[in-house]
Amino acid sequence: MKKTVTLAILAAILSCPALFAQEQPLTPEQREKKTREGIDAAVAQYEKDLSLEVWQTFYVDSILTYNIGERNKELESLANNKVANMDIYTIVVDKWEEETYKAFRALLTDEQWNLKKGAGRAKKDRDKRAAKREENK
Repeated sequence: MKKTVTLAILAAILSCPALFAQEQPLTPEQREKKTREGIDAAVAQYEKDLSLEVWQTFYVDSILTYNIGERNKELESLANNKVANMDIYTIVVDKWEEETYKAFRALLTDEQWNLKKGAGRAKKDRDKRAAKREENK
C-alpha cells in the first residue's frame, strides 16, 4: 500500500513539467517593465500612506525612477564584470537607498516623515554596515 502511494506521488510529480522548468532570465524590456511597475506601486503606496500633494507625488516618482534606475545600472555593471563579492553589491544598494532617504527627507513634511514606516530602521542598518566596513579597513 505504501509503495503504491509513493509511486502515485512520484508519478504525479514527474508528470508536472512546470516543476522542472527553469525560470528564464528576464529580457531588458521585461526588467524595465517590472521595475516601472514596482515604482508605480511604491508611489501609489506613498500617496495613500502619506497623503502626498500632487507636486510631492511627482517628485517621489522622479526620485524613485532616477535612483532605482542608477542603482540597477551599477548592479548590472557589477554583474557583467562578474564581481562575486556580495559586499560590493550591498555598498551600491546602500548608497542609492541613502540618496533616496536624503531626498525624501527634504521633500516630506515632518508629519509625513513621521508616518513613513521603516525609514529610521533602514537608515540605522545602513549606518551599521558602513561603520563595520570602516572598522574593517
